[in-house]
Amino acid sequence: MLQCLSTKSPSATSSLPASPPAIDVNGYPPGSQGNSTEGSPGASIEPAPNLTQEYSNTVQTNSYNEMWSKIHVLDPNNINHHNHDHDEVQMQIEHINGNEDSHQLLVSQVLQPNRECVDEALRHARPNTLTRLVSTYFDHSENTTNLCLLLHQSIYRARELYAALYELFDIFPSDHHSLSQLQCDKAFEVFLQFDSIDNPFPCPNSHNFHEMRRCFSELKQQLDRKLRKSHSRVRFFSRATSGSTLCVIGTAVAVTIAAAAVATHALVAIVAAPFCTAYFSPGLAKKQLAHVAQLDAAKKGIYVLNNDLDTIDRLVARLYTAVEGDKQLVRFGLERGRDKHSIQEVVKQLQRNQQNFTDQLKDLEEHICLCFNTVNRARSLLLQEIHLHQN
Repeated sequence: MLQCLSTKSPSATSSLPASPPAIDVNGYPPGSQGNSTEGSPGASIEPAPNLTQEYSNTVQTNSYNEMWSKIHVLDPNNINHHNHDHDEVQMQIEHINGNEDSHQLLVSQVLQPNRECVDEALRHARPNTLTRLVSTYFDHSENTTNLCLLLHQSIYRARELYAALYELFDIFPSDHHSLSQLQCDKAFEVFLQFDSIDNPFPCPNSHNFHEMRRCFSELKQQLDRKLRKSHSRVRFFSRATSGSTLCVIGTAVAVTIAAAAVATHALVAIVAAPFCTAYFSPGLAKKQLAHVAQLDAAKKGIYVLNNDLDTIDRLVARLYTAVEGDKQLVRFGLERGRDKHSIQEVVKQLQRNQQNFTDQLKDLEEHICLCFNTVNRARSLLLQEIHLHQN
């Protein structure tokens, strides 16, 4: 579904850190840049950051809450609890999944700066390798938003899948001896329904995640090559600009000497002076620095988006495994027919899994919301660099 260069066209109980890797305001992990004082005499040791506290603070920010409200087109009060209207939620989910216009509208609301803003900025840029790389980055970041929106819909489908099971838990007796045949028949029907619905989450190492990683990896390699060339040009122009000053001074001296000797030699020297200063104009170095700033912003964006995608991929894989485990339990009950004892044991085990699964859904939902903000922050920084260069 996702295109590489264009947007147009673990076990269920395994532990996973609740927070993503700490990232500084520039998009790099702490300690990955700047001068390190590690091992130096008298260097103070920074206390280890409290990732749990940082994560808690992040999900309480205004930007996070604003994004949360944008992506929750379904009322959370109707889907987070198991006493909701099953048919109503199913109808809402089918509407979202089957309505492409609704999906595109949601993309336009979530993605900032949106495609129109990006296209307008790039329309005034000179077509070259830099513009192509920057455009590709914006495409990939929009594809990331599309992927996360699809995963967010998977969360709704998962809650709908488990809704009937959770309703069953409320009416089930704790003792299988008191289980009525009517309750047993009801459980068997719920099991049949649960078994008939596909796992709402993509399997581990799914095509979408693999494709996104491949696209980002290829783009990072291209950005690295372009950055090396741009850095080399900046150093060259820096040396050349310094050299042009000496060229002017040397030429002035040559003019004085030549004037006393041969007039024609002086004329050549006079003509050479403006050539030195024009060819090694500081404007060329400034232009290369602007290119470096844009390339660096895109590279930082790739770094943070890759981190977010890796975390989300692990959370999705864990949820996929959890659903598959519950499906195996349900099939175990179905294979034994309407036996009361077997059905009771299956329900008990599913009840034990309930809280863990609910927590995993919440973790994924929060990280998806954080990823949306990461995408938008990176897009804004890159677009800002583009506008600075154009101005």
